[in-house]
Amino acid sequence: MAAYGRAAKGLAIAWATGYSPGVNFRKIAIIGVGLLGGSIGLAVKQRRLAGEVAGFVRRPASLAECERAGALDYATTDLLAAVSGADLVILCTPLAQMPAVTAQLLPALKPGAVVTDVGSVKAGVVRDLEKLAAKAGAYFVGGHPMAGAEKTGVLAARADLFVGAVCVVTPTKKSHGPAVRALEAFWQSLGARTLRLAPGEHDALVSRTSHLPHVVAAALAAQVLQPPQLKTRSALCATGFRDTTRIASGSPEMWRDIALANRKNLGQAVGAFIRELEAFQGALARADQTAVTRFFETAKQRRDDWCASGATHSPE
Repeated sequence: MAAYGRAAKGLAIAWATGYSPGVNFRKIAIIGVGLLGGSIGLAVKQRRLAGEVAGFVRRPASLAECERAGALDYATTDLLAAVSGADLVILCTPLAQMPAVTAQLLPALKPGAVVTDVGSVKAGVVRDLEKLAAKAGAYFVGGHPMAGAEKTGVLAARADLFVGAVCVVTPTKKSHGPAVRALEAFWQSLGARTLRLAPGEHDALVSRTSHLPHVVAAALAAQVLQPPQLKTRSALCATGFRDTTRIASGSPEMWRDIALANRKNLGQAVGAFIRELEAFQGALARADQTAVTRFFETAKQRRDDWCASGATHSPE
């Protein structure tokens, strides 16, 4: 793992200076080249962090899209060819596919390689993929960049997607220290701020900060835009509705996997949210002016404090 110690040091220097000194990884393989995978590829190429960036896609039609986006040095539908010789393998597939895809790529996985993912749920993924990677003498370390958009596909990719975003790294007691440090330095070199959390702690937190907001946006869009009188009702949906429901346009397949993989934590978060709504509903029924005012004041103050703290790189 001496090579990864050098990579971590080099990447740390790059982050401090804003410049990537030469090649840090001989080859990076991105498995699944959509918004996140494509954005990683664009950022890596822009910052010259690898001698070669390969990508695996399932559909032959995606090959032309990858070439058009310029996110990779080459894309292929041959999983083993994409992974062969890679120092860093990044899984950007839907959560439910990750164990099967990892098992399939093991024959080509280079001993000592670092394997990571971008999944939004960590406990199950880390447990399964840590064992699989170890079979090939490689090191798996979970990752979750808190960045994205409602648009999907490699043509929506952006080289600056991770700038200012938090990327959670989820090592375990079994994790290899140099691999963890190299991965943190890698994400920092893409402009992200890294945060270490245990897989279970990560899942409990994001069930409320990330997964619940998507469920709420989806429920709001489904309830408000249902027939009848859809035409008249939708004409009255202005920017507030548009902004609140923006994330409901995300991939249904991806969010199905996230919701089911984190169903216990998410179920608890949904329950707490329902109780909050029920309390507000009760205040409305009582015409309780004080309680209704407090509801909106508390929300405004907490959100204003959050924005002012710099916790988000939102332009507002």
